[in-house]
Amino acid sequence: QVQLVESGGGLVQAGGSLRLSCAASGSIFGINAMGWYRQAPGKQRELVATINSGGSTNYAESVKGRFTISRDNAKNTVYLQMDSLKPEDTATYYCNTVVKFTTYWGQGTQVTVSS
Repeated sequence: QVQLVESGGGLVQAGGSLRLSCAASGSIFGINAMGWYRQAPGKQRELVATINSGGSTNYAESVKGRFTISRDNAKNTVYLQMDSLKPEDTATYYCNTVVKFTTYWGQGTQVTVSS
């Protein structure tokens, strides 16, 4: 079992910044890629960004140039630095990883961007 705990969400004005954190614990041996997804009310969950154990990253087009994903392997933590936030970034953000073919999700953290 793997536990993922997110933190760092909140309310911010458009143009502002937030930094999300996701700490992994439990049977974390074998974790490779970790990622962030988000889900806005009435919409499907969508990929925001992923990072593998080697540091290679992938971003949704809508966040490229504004969001940065990083990880601290020693702390088993992945981060999402979100800059130049827009109202359309408002959503619940979830941390994700797959270990031995099992997908794990965090409980989610709310990000609200006011215009």
